[in-house]
Amino acid sequence: MAGSVLTGAQPWQQVLALIVAATVVMGSPGPSTISVTAVGAAFGLRSSLSYASGLVLGTIAVLVVVAAGIVGMLASMPGLAKALTILSVSYILYLAFKIATAPPLAEGGRQAARPTFTGGFMLAVANPKAYVAIAAVFAGAASQAEPLGVSTRLLVLAAMIVAIHVVWLLAGTAFARFLRHPLASRIINLAFAAMLVLTTLLAMPR
Repeated sequence: MAGSVLTGAQPWQQVLALIVAATVVMGSPGPSTISVTAVGAAFGLRSSLSYASGLVLGTIAVLVVVAAGIVGMLASMPGLAKALTILSVSYILYLAFKIATAPPLAEGGRQAARPTFTGGFMLAVANPKAYVAIAAVFAGAASQAEPLGVSTRLLVLAAMIVAIHVVWLLAGTAFARFLRHPLASRIINLAFAAMLVLTTLLAMPR
């Protein structure tokens, strides 16, 4: 769909269409976006920045991998793909547990053990949805009659990765003010943990 929208358009229109496609496809709920929202809600904005930075840089690394055409090589190595999937699911289950058991912020939620930059980066590079979504948007932009240059596509999509994660993080931290009440904190954290596991299961390759 992205390709048909971009065909024959002026450069600024192509960039705008690329942004819209990235927002719809890459910005939809998935392991990365839901996890940054859940972490923001459970631990607050400042304590979540390191984890969010890891997600952003890891997702940009996936973008570079897709642009370099390495995805095809990974697809031809089912053992490696399976190992990445297992790694991703294992960390997401651990992350869901940390979110579900995070204490109310008023009781030291910001000081509790929280997800790290490394954890965010590892989740991003092992996230199957990231490869599928980025590949779809990148390929759509490349299928037009006069495609945008690779460097332009990389810059636009990298900027979108940052923007998407910032928006989801801020959405999560909007819940933080409710997390000072023990009961509300437990309900919201359990809900985010469940959503994280659910979106991960839905993103797993069939």
